[in-house]
Amino acid sequence: MPLTNLLTLTIVFVAAAVIYAFRNRLMAPLRRFEAQNAERRAEEARALYDRYAHYRQTLKVAEEQVEEVAKIQVSDERTGQPVDRYLFLGVQYATRTEAEAARYAEIVGLARDFYIDLDTNWLPRGTKRHEALSAILPPPSKKAER
Repeated sequence: MPLTNLLTLTIVFVAAAVIYAFRNRLMAPLRRFEAQNAERRAEEARALYDRYAHYRQTLKVAEEQVEEVAKIQVSDERTGQPVDRYLFLGVQYATRTEAEAARYAEIVGLARDFYIDLDTNWLPRGTKRHEALSAILPPPSKKAER
Protein backbone atom coordinates (compact mmCIF):
# COMPACT_ATOMS: atom_id res chain seq x y z
CA MET A 1 0.00 0.00 0.00
CA PRO A 2 2.67 2.61 0.83
CA LEU A 3 4.54 1.67 -2.34
CA THR A 4 1.39 2.25 -4.42
CA ASN A 5 0.89 5.66 -2.80
CA LEU A 6 4.52 6.59 -3.50
CA LEU A 7 4.21 5.46 -7.13
CA THR A 8 0.96 7.42 -7.59
CA LEU A 9 2.52 10.53 -6.06
CA THR A 10 5.57 10.19 -8.32
CA ILE A 11 3.38 9.87 -11.43
CA VAL A 12 1.39 12.96 -10.40
CA PHE A 13 4.58 14.99 -9.88
CA VAL A 14 6.04 13.87 -13.22
CA ALA A 15 2.79 14.75 -15.01
CA ALA A 16 2.74 18.16 -13.31
CA ALA A 17 6.37 18.75 -14.31
CA VAL A 18 5.62 17.84 -17.95
CA ILE A 19 2.60 20.14 -18.01
CA TYR A 20 4.67 22.93 -16.45
CA ALA A 21 7.44 22.43 -18.99
CA PHE A 22 5.05 22.68 -21.94
CA ARG A 23 2.74 25.34 -20.45
CA ASN A 24 3.50 27.93 -23.15
CA ARG A 25 2.66 25.51 -25.95
CA LEU A 26 -0.53 24.48 -24.19
CA MET A 27 -1.66 28.01 -23.35
CA ALA A 28 -0.87 29.73 -26.69
CA PRO A 29 -3.93 28.35 -28.55
CA LEU A 30 -6.15 29.22 -25.60
CA ARG A 31 -4.79 32.79 -25.52
CA ARG A 32 -5.36 33.17 -29.28
CA PHE A 33 -8.90 31.87 -28.89
CA GLU A 34 -9.58 34.31 -26.05
CA ALA A 35 -8.10 37.22 -28.05
CA GLN A 36 -10.31 36.38 -31.03
CA ASN A 37 -13.36 36.24 -28.78
CA ALA A 38 -12.47 39.59 -27.19
CA GLU A 39 -12.01 41.13 -30.65
CA ARG A 40 -15.34 39.74 -31.82
CA ARG A 41 -17.13 41.08 -28.72
CA ALA A 42 -15.54 44.52 -29.20
CA GLU A 43 -16.59 44.53 -32.86
CA GLU A 44 -20.15 43.62 -31.87
CA ALA A 45 -20.19 46.45 -29.31
CA ARG A 46 -18.94 48.95 -31.94
CA ALA A 47 -21.53 47.67 -34.41
CA LEU A 48 -24.35 48.59 -32.01
CA TYR A 49 -23.61 52.30 -32.51
CA ASP A 50 -22.54 52.24 -36.16
CA ARG A 51 -25.33 52.41 -38.69
CA TYR A 52 -23.14 51.07 -41.52
CA ALA A 53 -21.85 48.04 -39.62
CA HIS A 54 -24.07 45.63 -41.56
CA TYR A 55 -22.42 46.77 -44.81
CA ARG A 56 -18.98 46.02 -43.40
CA GLN A 57 -20.22 42.65 -42.19
CA THR A 58 -21.67 41.89 -45.62
CA LEU A 59 -18.36 42.80 -47.26
CA LYS A 60 -16.53 40.56 -44.79
CA VAL A 61 -18.81 37.61 -45.58
CA ALA A 62 -18.45 38.27 -49.33
CA GLU A 63 -14.66 38.41 -48.90
CA GLU A 64 -14.72 34.93 -47.39
CA GLN A 65 -16.49 33.64 -50.51
CA VAL A 66 -13.95 35.04 -53.00
CA GLU A 67 -10.65 33.27 -53.60
CA GLU A 68 -7.36 34.92 -52.73
CA VAL A 69 -4.92 36.35 -55.27
CA ALA A 70 -2.27 33.74 -56.13
CA LYS A 71 1.32 34.54 -57.08
CA ILE A 72 2.60 32.47 -60.00
CA GLN A 73 5.77 32.40 -62.07
CA VAL A 74 5.49 32.32 -65.84
CA SER A 75 8.02 32.92 -68.58
CA ASP A 76 7.94 36.38 -70.11
CA GLU A 77 6.58 36.48 -73.66
CA ARG A 78 9.43 38.65 -74.93
CA THR A 79 12.47 37.47 -73.02
CA GLY A 80 11.57 33.99 -71.82
CA GLN A 81 12.78 34.85 -68.28
CA PRO A 82 10.62 33.81 -65.32
CA VAL A 83 8.37 36.66 -64.20
CA ASP A 84 5.99 36.93 -61.25
CA ARG A 85 2.34 37.30 -62.20
CA TYR A 86 -0.73 37.40 -60.04
CA LEU A 87 -3.68 35.14 -60.75
CA PHE A 88 -7.27 35.88 -59.80
CA LEU A 89 -10.25 33.96 -61.19
CA GLY A 90 -8.15 32.62 -64.05
CA VAL A 91 -6.95 36.04 -65.19
CA GLN A 92 -3.26 36.95 -64.94
CA TYR A 93 -2.35 40.44 -63.71
CA ALA A 94 1.05 42.11 -63.90
CA THR A 95 0.94 43.59 -60.39
CA ARG A 96 -0.61 42.56 -57.13
CA THR A 97 -2.37 45.94 -56.96
CA GLU A 98 -4.29 45.24 -60.16
CA ALA A 99 -5.22 41.75 -58.98
CA GLU A 100 -6.35 43.01 -55.56
CA ALA A 101 -8.41 45.73 -57.26
CA ALA A 102 -10.14 43.06 -59.36
CA ARG A 103 -10.71 40.98 -56.22
CA TYR A 104 -12.17 43.94 -54.36
CA ALA A 105 -14.47 44.71 -57.28
CA GLU A 106 -15.67 41.10 -57.18
CA ILE A 107 -16.29 41.35 -53.41
CA VAL A 108 -18.26 44.58 -53.80
CA GLY A 109 -20.22 42.98 -56.64
CA LEU A 110 -21.19 40.06 -54.42
CA ALA A 111 -22.27 42.44 -51.66
CA ARG A 112 -24.33 44.48 -54.12
CA ASP A 113 -25.99 41.34 -55.45
CA PHE A 114 -26.85 40.31 -51.88
CA TYR A 115 -28.54 43.61 -51.13
CA ILE A 116 -30.36 43.67 -54.47
CA ASP A 117 -31.67 40.16 -53.79
CA LEU A 118 -32.59 41.18 -50.28
CA ASP A 119 -34.49 44.21 -51.55
CA THR A 120 -36.35 42.27 -54.23
CA ASN A 121 -37.35 39.58 -51.76
CA TRP A 122 -38.37 41.70 -48.79
CA LEU A 123 -39.36 45.18 -49.99
CA PRO A 124 -42.69 45.92 -51.61
CA ARG A 125 -42.66 46.55 -55.34
CA GLY A 126 -41.80 50.07 -56.39
CA THR A 127 -39.45 50.72 -53.47
CA LYS A 128 -35.96 51.65 -54.64
CA ARG A 129 -33.45 50.98 -51.90
CA HIS A 130 -30.56 50.23 -54.25
CA GLU A 131 -30.01 53.99 -54.72
CA ALA A 132 -29.20 54.28 -51.01
CA LEU A 133 -26.85 51.34 -51.36
CA SER A 134 -25.11 53.03 -54.30
CA ALA A 135 -24.33 56.03 -52.11
CA ILE A 136 -22.48 53.81 -49.62
CA LEU A 137 -20.73 51.17 -51.72
CA PRO A 138 -18.44 52.29 -54.54
CA PRO A 139 -19.61 51.55 -58.08
CA PRO A 140 -18.12 48.51 -59.82
CA SER A 141 -14.91 49.31 -61.63
CA LYS A 142 -14.76 48.93 -65.41
CA LYS A 143 -10.99 48.47 -65.16
CA ALA A 144 -11.37 45.33 -63.03
CA GLU A 145 -13.71 43.63 -65.54
CA ARG A 146 -10.94 42.99 -68.10
